[in-house]
Amino acid sequence: MGESMNNLTGNLKYKRVLLKLSGEVLRDRETGECISSDIVMEMAEQVRRAVELGCEVAIVLGGGNIFRGATGALAGIDRSSGDYMGMLSTIINALALQNGLEKIGLPTRVMTAIDMPRVAEPMILRRALRHLEKGRVVIFAGGTGNPYFSTDTGAALRASEIHADALLKATKVDGVYTADPAKDPSAKRYLSLNYRTALDRQLKVMDSTAFAMCMDNSVPIVVFDFFDHGALERVITGDKIGTLVANVADEL
Repeated sequence: MGESMNNLTGNLKYKRVLLKLSGEVLRDRETGECISSDIVMEMAEQVRRAVELGCEVAIVLGGGNIFRGATGALAGIDRSSGDYMGMLSTIINALALQNGLEKIGLPTRVMTAIDMPRVAEPMILRRALRHLEKGRVVIFAGGTGNPYFSTDTGAALRASEIHADALLKATKVDGVYTADPAKDPSAKRYLSLNYRTALDRQLKVMDSTAFAMCMDNSVPIVVFDFFDHGALERVITGDKIGTLVANVADEL
């Protein structure tokens, strides 16, 4: 089994990844429930297949299906308080995904930037690295533990800390476009995109702080459609799907 796993790992382009998932993708589009058990299990199955290929997987989930700090601020909630509410939302989502992963036999640890010892481990880098080395899926929750930072920035931070080979930004679209494809039928998808272009054109796939952190730490970003069947496996094995954001030339 060990020799077989080593062979599989040798075929991977990315052997350790940080998977960033939007909280919104957890929402049940028919009932409006914040967390769809079917979608959680679909996520879990995709992660399981990646782990079976020998990939070390860490995950950051957003909390927008429950609460967004920026939206709360527009409704009159203090921004710091709203951001902490959003951080707690990410912990709820992390526990839901942990439950799904463990139901299919994947050992999983939730680690939070906000101390919550009854439900999760504190974010301790050495411990997180050890979990990954042992083949456990690590879900980082609670953002950075600070207001005014998005979960995209939290994902960029964690990817940099664990020395991930790539940050995989899973969305509802199949990459980064020159314009919003839902509004502009002439929009074209980038096959590759330079960090600087993404920042200069404010393409909004991730916030500027997250892009800058990945650029500074040379963490490539792959933006892809998570609901494209087998997409996660294809990304980690080197298939050219979605959009690669890195120190590369722009290519349409």
